[in-house]
Amino acid sequence: MYAVFEVAGFQYSAQEGDVLRVPHQKADPGTSLAIDRILLVRGDGATAIGTPTVADARIDAEVVGEGLADKVLIYKYKRRTKYRRTQGHRQRFTEIRINKIHAPGA
Repeated sequence: MYAVFEVAGFQYSAQEGDVLRVPHQKADPGTSLAIDRILLVRGDGATAIGTPTVADARIDAEVVGEGLADKVLIYKYKRRTKYRRTQGHRQRFTEIRINKIHAPGA
């Protein structure tokens, strides 16, 4: 079973058992998440494409952990003015495990 889904405006593709890093979600590690914005589901020779989402499809996921991504450096520079600024940023993420993909009619 394979699915393309949306979380916080970003699209991800996954199979059952995959572990993904998605933008930070308000959920504690060990709790379960239900993702219902499924854009495509493929499995058992059939493919369901949503317009924009597939009706009656959902993904059961479990929160594995949380963390901070690698640092992204922002550097500002203006020539001939001695203007230089450096700033860093680390985006929060939530790590989820895809437990089950529920497709319509399955």
